[in-house]
Amino acid sequence: MTKKKHHPKPEAKEATPPPQPTPSIPEPETSPAAPGPAEGAAADDSVEVVPLPVDEYEELRKAFASLEHDFLRMRQERDELKDKYIRKLAEMDNLRKRVEREKSEFQSFALNDVLRDILVVVDNFARALAGPAGQDGKSFQDGMELIHKQLADFLIKKGVTPIEAKGRIFDPTLHQAFDSEEAEDVQEPTVVEEMQKGYLLHGRLLRPSLVKVRVPKKGG
Repeated sequence: MTKKKHHPKPEAKEATPPPQPTPSIPEPETSPAAPGPAEGAAADDSVEVVPLPVDEYEELRKAFASLEHDFLRMRQERDELKDKYIRKLAEMDNLRKRVEREKSEFQSFALNDVLRDILVVVDNFARALAGPAGQDGKSFQDGMELIHKQLADFLIKKGVTPIEAKGRIFDPTLHQAFDSEEAEDVQEPTVVEEMQKGYLLHGRLLRPSLVKVRVPKKGG
């Protein structure tokens, strides 16, 4: 009996899936071009930052540093001027106080020399009054005349001069009329009597003369 040859069965191959169709990618829709300036399109509000060149940036940095330096210098000068101003105010206040103090002292002691000279006259009055009780009137009068002359000399020394009034034309800037009378023998007001002597101090009126005036008679 003849044996049949046994042929091995071919191995089963894995089933390959059928190829899938490649999906088509839709092309992007082309947007219409934005209208240019010629077409009246509105400008974009966004600001594009453009980096500065290195040289220009360095110049700006130096300019800013210079401005900052000037600012600090001016602030220092302002502070110095303010300090000087405050110091000057303090000096002026001290000067004002010193002037007021010196003025007060001057007013208190300005008459020292004058009073010292008057005391000499007062001493002579005291000696005349303390004289012997039996002295005659002539001696007493001589003493009074001496004291009067001494006092008149003292006034002249201090710039006080008497005003000559009797027999002079009446001058309202120097004379003060106390009484008046009409007369036919005068052509203009004339001082006929000096009731109180007037004085000038260094040429300026110190006290007017109190006088009696004779005026022309009305209808004369």
